[in-house]
Amino acid sequence: MSTCIFCAIMRGEAPAERVYEDDDLLAFLDSRPITRGHTLVVPKTHAAELGDLDPEAGARMFRLGHRLVLALRRSDLAADGANLMLNDGPAAFQTVAHVHLHVVPRRHGDRLRFATGLLLRRSTEPAATAAAIRAALGGPDAAS
Repeated sequence: MSTCIFCAIMRGEAPAERVYEDDDLLAFLDSRPITRGHTLVVPKTHAAELGDLDPEAGARMFRLGHRLVLALRRSDLAADGANLMLNDGPAAFQTVAHVHLHVVPRRHGDRLRFATGLLLRRSTEPAATAAAIRAALGGPDAAS
């Protein structure tokens, strides 16, 4: 897709600090990092949202995210942990219409608080909620 900034980065038409690349994936530093080492993992095949992404490509993205977290812990950046985030669609704050996984290094004592709203949660109608998800997956045996 010609207007996609991530596709432009892959073609070498836009700048990025590349961290990893193979035939299917590209990982590069976020141009507006949340923390030092904040890296994006993108599939080389354009997919605007998860519904457009091949499931195996998504699995490869998370495998690379896992490798990056381990590298961030071993590196001079000395991360103590990481957040792996994928925002799917504008309602979930996806700002670039190309699926991408955020790998955000975390350190003890950092003051990053973007997960504050996730800490205090209450379950609402758990049985009905689980039933709706099971039905959309294809029935009660769809858990596997």
